[in-house]
This record gives sequence, structure tokens and C-alpha cells, in this order.
Amino acid sequence: MEIGISSFVERTPDSVTKQTVSPHQRLQDLMEEAVLADQLGLDVFAIGEHHRPDFVASSPAVMLGAVASLTKKIRLSSAVTVLSSDDPVRVFQDFATIDLLSGGRAEIMAGRGSFIESFPLFGYDLADYDELFDEKLKLLIKLNESEKISWKGKHRPSFNNLGIYPRPYQLHLPIWVAVGGTPESVVRAASYGLPLALAIIGGSPDHFRPLTQLYRNEYKEAGHDESKLQLSVHSHGYIADDSKQAAKEFFPSYQYVMTQIGKERGWPAMSQQQFEAMRTPKGSLLVGSPAEVTEKILYECEMFGLTRFLLHISVGTMPHSQVMHAIELLGDKVAPEVRKHAQH
Repeated sequence: MEIGISSFVERTPDSVTKQTVSPHQRLQDLMEEAVLADQLGLDVFAIGEHHRPDFVASSPAVMLGAVASLTKKIRLSSAVTVLSSDDPVRVFQDFATIDLLSGGRAEIMAGRGSFIESFPLFGYDLADYDELFDEKLKLLIKLNESEKISWKGKHRPSFNNLGIYPRPYQLHLPIWVAVGGTPESVVRAASYGLPLALAIIGGSPDHFRPLTQLYRNEYKEAGHDESKLQLSVHSHGYIADDSKQAAKEFFPSYQYVMTQIGKERGWPAMSQQQFEAMRTPKGSLLVGSPAEVTEKILYECEMFGLTRFLLHISVGTMPHSQVMHAIELLGDKVAPEVRKHAQH
């Protein structure tokens, strides 16, 4: 059972001081978070791609390359690479380079993206949303399998018998498919025999049970080795020494981000009542003491048969010292308990 953290390298106003850290400072903080996660023996550090003013992470591969030079053991992943609006050749080259820098610790988490800013930015039509991802995922898989390939598709120029370099340190880069709850995406991951990363950031985790069962059924139906099946959940969360402290420290920045996104998507503002409902034992939000967060991870591990759990610790910008302490608690208290009990 792997335990890790993810970040979108958010940059929002501090809920108390109303100040916003500089992009430079936010990246320095990110490097410290990654180094600490590595020192604590956490398994994965993942950075997601966004093209918005409230996130610094427009280029996760560059950031992961920097993290690679500062860490020794932790796996380095995107969370996610918005493959639909990117070039699979460059994505493969970037992560092969990270893999060489890190001695075989890179992986790609590919997804269609929960935000759409990258599509007009890079000249893609949202009408091709699903078709773009399917075609580019096929090319990425092919690039990963062979040094020289030929390609002919609809959304990327064709090429014939060309070598793609550099090759990664590993024989093949691990490629995960990240989904937010679309059955078609789950079936696609299973049909290719790729690991599935499921984002559960609202509602009840129990509602996602049919999707994980669909994935297992389709994976088996496609003839893949079930012993190699990998399933991950990614959720928002935060850990403090006790439950009330965790809620008090996390809520203001979380409320700010979810309310801002809600304005864009037509959701109501995040309320304290809704927040507390999501913190209940069967809610999607993992905010509490080490014991509470451990219990919720184990609950989902048992429900889904997980091989990995990623905690997205900072949804809105929190004081760096608080984030570092949350990572310490995840590494020192939560991860050992989860690994011990998940083995039984």
C-alpha cells in the first residue's frame, strides 16, 4: 500500500493576513514539502497541471525535475498531465528525462483535466474533448513501448519510423489514467491494462464503488493479469494534532477555493455545515487527527481494494509551517498504521 501527497501548487490569499505569497516563495515551499515527504519515507509526490492565476503548476515536469535532484527515494508523478491539450511526444520526453534524473522514479498520471483553460491556450477545440484524450493516450502508450515508431492520427502530425529520445531509466514509464467519475474513462483505463487513479473530492466515497467494480470487471474481461491491477484514490485532506484544530486550520482556505470554483461552475458557496458533513467518517474529506485520517484511508482501502492513496493536503494556500506539520503527521503516524493494517 503506497501513501503519498499531491499538490497543484496553489497560490491563494492567506485567510488571515489576506497576503499572497510570491510564485518564487511558493515554489521554494514546494521543494521543502517534497524533501520532507521523501525523508519521511512517503511513497509518492505528485504535482498537477493547471493554467490559472491561482495555481503555479503550469509545468509539472519542470518542477518534478527539480524535486528529482533534491530527493532520493520518493516516486515522482504528475497529478495530472492534461494529455488532451499536450503533445504526447514531449510529455514522454519530459518524463523520461525526469526518470533519468531520479534513477527510475518517474511516472505519468494522464487525464482529461478538470479545468479547460489549456484547450484554447494551446489551440484545441473542446468539442474534441474525449477524442483528443483517447488518441493521445494511444500514442503515449505506443511511445512507451517502442524506441522507434510510426504514427498517423487526426489531432497530431504523422511521422514514420522515428526514434523518440531519451529513453527512460526504467524499461517503461508507469502510466496511470486519472478519472473524476466518468465510466467511459474507467473502461478505457481497464481496456489498456493501465492503473486507475480516482479523484474523490466530493460526496460519499461509497458512491464510487460501482466505478471501481466496473474497472475490475473490464480489466479482467480484457484479459489482463489481475495480480498487476493497481487502483489509487486521490482526496482532499489535512492532518493536525487533534480534530478540532485540523478543521479550524483547514476550513478558511478550503472554503475560499471551493467557493471561488463554485462561482465559475454554478455551485453554492461552501458552508461550515457542508464542510463538517464531508468530514464525517463516510464523507470524502480527510480532515482530522492522525487516527481519524488513518481510519478513513483504511475504510476506503477496504472498500475499493486500493494499492495507493494520495492526500491532497493544501487546497488553498495555508501557512507553510502547518502544511509541513501535516506532512510530518502523515509520514510519522498515518502511513505506518495504514501500511500495517492494509497488509492484513
